[in-house]
Amino acid sequence: MATAAAPVSMPRCLGACMAMNKPGSGAADNLTGVWNGVFQQPHYGSVAFTATLIESANQVTGSTHERCALPGCPHSTHLALLSGRRQSRAVAFVKTYDPAGFGYGAVSYAGELNSDASEIAGTWTIEGGSSGAFLMVRARRRALARTRKKRTTV
Repeated sequence: MATAAAPVSMPRCLGACMAMNKPGSGAADNLTGVWNGVFQQPHYGSVAFTATLIESANQVTGSTHERCALPGCPHSTHLALLSGRRQSRAVAFVKTYDPAGFGYGAVSYAGELNSDASEIAGTWTIEGGSSGAFLMVRARRRALARTRKKRTTV
């Protein structure tokens, strides 16, 4: 005798997360979501990273992961925690590597959100004078739709 398949439960935030990443919606201005980024590092070139941001009451928190760009680095991937603020289109946060060390410390980021809330561009600075440009681009809704489709067919 065949048994009925159990209903698939959807993640609680799926609808809200999709709304936050939908261009043109009021929630699109919220920074919460996944962002793909790149920063320019002197002597090493471009370094790609992925950030997960959470914005609540103008506070921005989250995390990043990126490959190690320094020669002889004992970690292939670096993780970091983010903490900062957003005021209108101005976004600023400090990235603190976890664990600290290996030539990596706290990095200050200051940027501006574009008009459709899909990009943040600005400058990163390390105490002592190193700095460079960065760009973060909001991950597209298409990726969320693929995730939703996979979860509903499981």
